[in-house]
This record gives sequence, structure tokens and C-alpha cells, in this order.
Amino acid sequence: MIPKMRFWADHPEIYSEEKRYSLVRHVISLMNKTGNIHTISYGNNNLPKNSGYIMYPNHQGKYDVLGIMNTHLRPCSFVMDKKKSYTILVREFVDLVDGKRLEINNPRQGMGIISQVAESVKQGKAVIIFPEGGYENNNRNILSDFKPGSFKIALKSKVPIVPVALIDSYKVFNAVNFGKIMTYVHYLEPIYYEEYKGMKTREIALEVRKRIEQKINEEKLKLEREKKKNNYLTFKRT
Repeated sequence: MIPKMRFWADHPEIYSEEKRYSLVRHVISLMNKTGNIHTISYGNNNLPKNSGYIMYPNHQGKYDVLGIMNTHLRPCSFVMDKKKSYTILVREFVDLVDGKRLEINNPRQGMGIISQVAESVKQGKAVIIFPEGGYENNNRNILSDFKPGSFKIALKSKVPIVPVALIDSYKVFNAVNFGKIMTYVHYLEPIYYEEYKGMKTREIALEVRKRIEQKINEEKLKLEREKKKNNYLTFKRT
């Protein structure tokens, strides 16, 4: 598939955005089938239908973008560290969806990326930005601090912010697991510009983080209750 991905990425004049995105999702489905990875999404109805928007997920590992794209029917793109974007397969994914490569220690280039992404979402595109920046291997759904600077794009573009809670995404590439792997994508209610326009970037970062952390904690409690229930039923049958 990699030569096909490379060819399609090099010829956007032949293959439309929708066609290229469909190829990306097809490759992800092949990877998931081979690796026995299953991703379930919730809250897809929360995604704005009549405008561009920025998705701000927690960051758990290399599967995060793939998990979102696997459940996100509308074409979307993402921003990532330029140094990590040229490895085999990653390069093809980035180029197929017109992803943006950010030079972490280059403020001038960073401002250019902010302007490009802001203009893109203004025109109706959907973009993924990870406010944590990096991630810890096997982080067990624990969040790090969100970087306020990543929310400058939202203030500049005035589009809805969609918090996204990723659960167990780290298990795919960043932890030792055998057998079937389940990951979850929760699209939370969007925060519209009218709600955050009077806030500073630090305040927006804290609010988005709070909503994601609250959702993750809720799902953890549900899972614990389900396990206790299943254990009780198993014990009762025995």
C-alpha cells in the first residue's frame, strides 16, 4: 500500500481530498484488522456540520490520529512535529491529508503554521491539534498539562473547539499487549467562539483539559462497575 499512498499523495491534481482521505481510512482499517485493533467512537453527532472546527484530543501515542480518522468520516488533517513526520508510512499519511509539519523550536515557522491552519479551518476544514505536545509511553490515560499556545489557532480562526477524549489508545503502539485491543474515541460537545472569545489561552486550555479528564474518569468508573458486575455474575454461576 505504501507505493500507492506515495503516488496518490504526490498527485493531488488527480486524486481529490475525499479520495485521498478514503485511502487513508482504508489503510487504517487494514492495519486494525491485521493487528486485531478495534476502535469505537461516541458523540459523532457533536461534530459541527456547517463549519470548520479544531479537535483537541489528549495525546497517548502514535495511534491517536489513526484512531480519530478511523471514526471521523469527514476528511480531516493534523499538525505534528516535523522531525517525526518523515519516517516511512507516517510521511505518506501526513502528505495524503495535507498535514502540517511544525518545527518545535522555530517560533517564526510556528506562527506561519498557525496562520495556515487558521485559514484552513475558516474555509471549513477539520484539523487535529494535540495540546499536550508529546506523550508518555504506557501513560494509562493520565493527562499532562495542555500548552496554552496551541489554542491561539482557535482564537485566530473563531471556529468551534471540539474536545476529544482518547481512552486506551496508548495500548496499540506504546504498551505491551497481546490479543484483541479496544480503544475509544469520545467527541465531546463543542465549545463555540461565543463561549471562549473572552478567555485567555491558558483559561481555554484548562477548560478543555478539564472536560476531557472528566470524561475519561467517567468512563473509567463505568468500566470498573462493568467488571465488578461481570465478576459477580461469573461467581454466581460458579
